[in-house]
Amino acid sequence: MEKAAIIHYPSDHYVYPYNEKTLHIRIQTKKDDVAEVTLIHGDQYLWSDGKWLFEETDMLKSGTDGIHDFWHIFIEPPFRRSRYGFKLKSGEEELILTEKGFYALPPTDSGYYFNFPYLHAEEVFEAPSWVKETVWYQIFPERFANGNPDNDPEGALPWGSAPPSPTNFFGGDFEGVIEHLDYLQDLGITGIYFTPVFKAFSNHKYDTIDYLEIDPQFGTKETLKRLVEECHKRNIRVMLDAVFNHSGYYFPPFQDVLENGEKSKYKDWFHPHSFPLKGGEYPNYETFAFVAQMPKLNTKNPDVKEYLLKVAKYWIEEFNIDGWRLDVANEVDHQFWREFRQTVKSIKSDLYILGEIWHNSMPWLRGDQFDAVMNYPFTTNLLNLIAKKTITGTEFTNNMTAEIHRYPANVYEAAFNLVGSHDTPRILTECEGNKDRVKLIYTILFTFMGSPCLYYGDEIGLSGEMDPGCRKCMEWDENKQDRELFSHIQQLIKLRREQKLLANEGQFEFIHTDSDLVAYQKYNDSKTIVVLANPSAESTEFTLPYSMKGIKITNLLSNEEFAAEANSLKVKLGGYGFDILSFPSALNQ
Repeated sequence: MEKAAIIHYPSDHYVYPYNEKTLHIRIQTKKDDVAEVTLIHGDQYLWSDGKWLFEETDMLKSGTDGIHDFWHIFIEPPFRRSRYGFKLKSGEEELILTEKGFYALPPTDSGYYFNFPYLHAEEVFEAPSWVKETVWYQIFPERFANGNPDNDPEGALPWGSAPPSPTNFFGGDFEGVIEHLDYLQDLGITGIYFTPVFKAFSNHKYDTIDYLEIDPQFGTKETLKRLVEECHKRNIRVMLDAVFNHSGYYFPPFQDVLENGEKSKYKDWFHPHSFPLKGGEYPNYETFAFVAQMPKLNTKNPDVKEYLLKVAKYWIEEFNIDGWRLDVANEVDHQFWREFRQTVKSIKSDLYILGEIWHNSMPWLRGDQFDAVMNYPFTTNLLNLIAKKTITGTEFTNNMTAEIHRYPANVYEAAFNLVGSHDTPRILTECEGNKDRVKLIYTILFTFMGSPCLYYGDEIGLSGEMDPGCRKCMEWDENKQDRELFSHIQQLIKLRREQKLLANEGQFEFIHTDSDLVAYQKYNDSKTIVVLANPSAESTEFTLPYSMKGIKITNLLSNEEFAAEANSLKVKLGGYGFDILSFPSALNQ
């Protein structure tokens, strides 16, 4: 066995409390190098005749990424604490791994083993329970619908009369959203994520002028209250976008620093390098990227912190919002986010905190900061598989297996999965206008682990390149909408609502295949759902890896029921085809 490839750390995604009673323990080994892994575990204080009392429990292989194998186990320590190690076997070779290294035989002293000191219920990572079943819909308010022309910004263009640009306006507002809530309810949406709605200069509103005021082009605070109330009547949650990394250029404190320089009482609200402040290609003050119009806030400053936490509380207390999406969250200090979490959760304990982070996010997901992050690694792999066709089904499976194992399972179940946003090209454009590929992408999105999100208009076939092309006006003429695509997504959302296994109940596991196919199962003790996806234009077939003879199988997309006549069942899939099959759990066969 290759010792260097055997990896376990007693923290984060390798060992964590899954719930108030259960520990989840993982270890990784070189692919195909280890045949069996057994967990050695016991309470460190239970001894007899001078020897530590322990038991041995076999671990299960939970996946492979093509380089490593991953093994896992759930245990319930009777006294909430555990010392543990691993017995690894390969042929005649056997190794014991403990915190102090490798041994030929299990050490008899518990002090040699990895230690999980105590399972504290309050340290269990727990995102709001409602998130698992939520289907999100991202709205860019300026471009969704114009319900009240009286509050249009100066120079607003007739709806959809021109391509979107970084500077043009079309008058989208809250009234327009309210008028189309029945549309969203009919689609099956149960959560709306709004990009920023606070007073700002631009059409995208990520350059905030006043964090405590609604931008007048969207309506009034009373309109927002009515919008939230109407959403809640339809069991739709509301999440707002907070830009706490930076302000806008016309934010009054920044204007004061521009005017008064070193004498400004707000100079420590930002990060000036020298005075007077100068913009240009590389401003002499810190910004988002190098955008002079977006000066970076100093969240270590007590006054800044007090102001931003006041903002976070205000919109929850006064408007009863259900979540905060946090822009450029990885560039704000961790201590601010810890205090942010304590502040908002003290007001509304089941508020959803979503961070915009595009890379590995474990430091923000230890239960003291965010409930989830935007799952862009999922986006990248799914688009590379089907839209860009730069990876195979096997590579997708390997990449996503590695990604899933970078986080505790209860963390990944709350991940915010998306395939398009205001920051990316439209999914139809990514797929070169091929609707079959788009339908396949959505089939995976709505059946995968995590909480799925649609970007407005994608469900009816809007196209568009990268910003600003992806921000065109919503098309409300049904004759110009792709109603077949709408119906496909509507069916998937309905299926996710009816089949709890598809909404993050039970276990998830990829099924490895020799073809380009992507296959995975969601299962519990009584039921298994298998999702099959063919990312190729060529037809293929797949043999389910179970003994299926006489088992009743339901095709959840067609509602067709049938019984397998032979032990093996072959499923044929056309180019970019998919199937979702349900049957009694393979665990009982």
